[in-house]
Amino acid sequence: MTEPWLSAEDIAAHLGVTKDTVYSWITEKAMPAHKIGRLWKFQVSEVDSWVRGGGAAANSDTAKD
Repeated sequence: MTEPWLSAEDIAAHLGVTKDTVYSWITEKAMPAHKIGRLWKFQVSEVDSWVRGGGAAANSDTAKD
């Protein structure tokens, strides 16, 4: 069975952050996301690997949270 694609709202809820944080992570921290038309879509496995690898760490110079 293939993994479902999640919306920005869904992935924000999964991570416990706001949609605004998700959008800033896409541009500022290279969060794995795929643009389909005007919508961003995410796969939980990619995002979880990115988080575990330190992608969401707040030690970046561009961190605003």
